[in-house]
Amino acid sequence: MTIDIGISEEDRKEIVDGLSRLLADTYVLYMKTHNFHWNVSGPMFRTLHLMFEEQYNELALAVDLVAERIRALGFPAPGTYAAYARLTSIKEEEGVPSAEDMIKQLVQGQEAISRTARSIFPLVDKVSDEPTADLLTQRMQVHEKTAWMLRSLLETK
Repeated sequence: MTIDIGISEEDRKEIVDGLSRLLADTYVLYMKTHNFHWNVSGPMFRTLHLMFEEQYNELALAVDLVAERIRALGFPAPGTYAAYARLTSIKEEEGVPSAEDMIKQLVQGQEAISRTARSIFPLVDKVSDEPTADLLTQRMQVHEKTAWMLRSLLETK
């Protein structure tokens, strides 16, 4: 059945391309955060172990929200590691970095997702796609707040 929500198929496809990048970034950051949760060590172990768990659980819920918005716009959501590797702007970590480097990488990942979300706004605004704008706004709020909280752990004042 044809989708008639007031946004052309071409514009919906362009929005979905951006949301697919957002989904890939979110999933890759989920995996990285979960990996760091398992492998963190050092004097801040308990704090970071629990903080990373909260963060990967939030990211797990977020991937579903983004994928469902892609489906609502009428396109399949990417769902393979190969697709995510092609679409993401976040570098995977092969080793086990120090706790401080884990924090730095997660800050960078949170900020990368905010940039990806923000990059989709011009088209979303142009076609009055308020549901996607709302999703992007919510995601940016979460990622920018999480980046701030992680950065605060690195302060040495």
